[in-house]
Amino acid sequence: MSCWILFLSLLGFLPLAAPTCPSPCKCDANIVDCLSRGLTESSLPAAFSPSTRTIFLNHNQLTSIPRGLLDNLQSLQVAYLWGNPWECDCDILYLRSWLQWQQNRTQYRDVVCASPEHLRGRIIAYLSEDELISTCQYWYCNLALFSQICLFVFILLQAVLLLFIILFLHRFQRIASVARQTTKEMHQHVDTWAPLSENAHGID
Repeated sequence: MSCWILFLSLLGFLPLAAPTCPSPCKCDANIVDCLSRGLTESSLPAAFSPSTRTIFLNHNQLTSIPRGLLDNLQSLQVAYLWGNPWECDCDILYLRSWLQWQQNRTQYRDVVCASPEHLRGRIIAYLSEDELISTCQYWYCNLALFSQICLFVFILLQAVLLLFIILFLHRFQRIASVARQTTKEMHQHVDTWAPLSENAHGID
């Protein structure tokens, strides 16, 4: 019998192994326990099993959730998220959107902002988009300043290139004018010497 199971597994009809539990969490049936693991956004598991029903992420060091992490968990019933120092800025927009799609928001009343100061203690699910975007304005300002500097440098390079082209054309015109003048003088000298040569031949 075991030979048949291995054969079917190799053919792809049966999974060769059950989905592994994401490190450093513990798993039991459809429960993923990442409670108090010191997790940050960078050390958070990249994915969870689609059959996961409960996730314990509380009491870690999470400031945000990577975009799309919870989207494919169709069987997920609850995610325990409190006890994390959530930073309510642009990066929290995904978590806020996910929380707002949950049917029972009341069970997420303990998922609150730890920073910035003016949003400390606010329930993330009930934050307005304007409140979060306002915390990102410094980023937009820096981006706008960087864009303006790049545009200024680009225009300056174009101006230098245009000036170089104008100087090159001006120099080329002078060289061409000198060449034309030299050619004209050479033709004049040739025309002057031609009759003298004919006279010399006549004398001979």
